[in-house]
Amino acid sequence: MSGALDTVVFDIGNVLIGWDPRHLYRKVFASEAEVERFLAEVCTLDWHLAHDYGVSFEENATKLKAVHPDHAALIDMWRGRYAEMIPGRVPGTVDLLHRLGDSGVRLHGLTNMPSDIFIYLCDVYPELQRFETTVVSGDEGVIKPDPRIFEILIERSGLIPQHALFIDDSHANIEAAAKLGFATHHFSDAVALGRDLTRLGLIG
Repeated sequence: MSGALDTVVFDIGNVLIGWDPRHLYRKVFASEAEVERFLAEVCTLDWHLAHDYGVSFEENATKLKAVHPDHAALIDMWRGRYAEMIPGRVPGTVDLLHRLGDSGVRLHGLTNMPSDIFIYLCDVYPELQRFETTVVSGDEGVIKPDPRIFEILIERSGLIPQHALFIDDSHANIEAAAKLGFATHHFSDAVALGRDLTRLGLIG
């Protein structure tokens, strides 16, 4: 390894492990239009955001079912069948994670995710255990792109932002990290990430 960077911070969802509620609800609804309507009007991403802040599913679902009582069973599927929203590893990224770790790069995770889902993912995807430190929004009550969650990671891990690369699929999160001094990579696929890691001297 060469160059100024010695640390890589990974987002998890849709960078290392895929996630999309459509994978579940396509099994339930007869058409794509019905899936999209349900996710736009009932179980919205804004509603789900509360889980990332650490609000329990039970509390969050109770409020939603009061508004949409006719969709109660479908709302309960969000937690009961959550694993079906996860299609598996994002192709190629885990290989890059292992190459970085094996070459001595320090690895950390920073994710917007419910606490219990992170615990589940660590059991199913042991590569997540390679992180020295993982800051999970559901544990902290704060989510990216709020700079406070980056500051929690910095303090807890001892990393120096100017020596670290932050990888995320969200423009807003990338911008927040850049303001704190991180080098950044806006994730689209493992091929582009691999090229950037090579350019930065993090892998050979």
